[in-house]
Amino acid sequence: MTNPTACLLIIGNEVLSGRTKDANLQFLATRLGEIGIPLREARVIPDVPQTIIDTVNEVRAKYTYVFTTGGIGPTHDDITAECIAKAFGVPWEPHPEAWALLEAYYASREPPSEFNAARQRMATMPRGASLIPNAVSVAPGFIIGNVHVMAGVPRIMQSMFEALAPNLQGGVPVKSRAVHATGMLEGKIAEGLGKIQQRFPEVEIGSYPYYRENGGGVALVAKGVDESAIDAAIAEIAEYIKQLGFTPIAGEPS
Repeated sequence: MTNPTACLLIIGNEVLSGRTKDANLQFLATRLGEIGIPLREARVIPDVPQTIIDTVNEVRAKYTYVFTTGGIGPTHDDITAECIAKAFGVPWEPHPEAWALLEAYYASREPPSEFNAARQRMATMPRGASLIPNAVSVAPGFIIGNVHVMAGVPRIMQSMFEALAPNLQGGVPVKSRAVHATGMLEGKIAEGLGKIQQRFPEVEIGSYPYYRENGGGVALVAKGVDESAIDAAIAEIAEYIKQLGFTPIAGEPS
């Protein structure tokens, strides 16, 4: 069985400018892997309509799932929803369920707040979209086709994803094993590690240097869906580390 695949589009000039540090990629990659939907690509793109439209159309044809973060708030530069409507060739219009939800929410605040034109943008979506609940700040995300549109604020995005997760059709969960050795250098292990990778083509093997006050080293990670193959690969890696005169330590470096 081949696992479904996913792509993440991080949308926002503020991320590209360095003003905002993205905190969503690691969360989504980890959670999708647990569900069995490996994240195969992530892109950061600006708040430029044609870029959003073209990128969404490219990746939705290529991957099983597309997730977007950012650009669905109430301000003029929150253009993700209208761009995705154009990508799908459907109207960008008030969503009756989202409209009623937000109208009631602002009316219920103490004191009541106006459901003004800016806030109405958060209830305007591509025709045919279904909602993604938002347990944090009410304003929902939405799904159209295989594209799942979520907020950029990490706490809200995580809430939206957890609402989505039970309905995602995943595959075999992606597992990983790690071993590391202090004092070891990548150049020392490269050749032998490449040979181990050849023996385990179904396992993704990566090497990651780390630096600590008490000394640096290299962490080796084996990742895949076949646990027996992962265990066998990491055992060979640990033995290889010993042969080079270093002490393999199970797990990631602390």
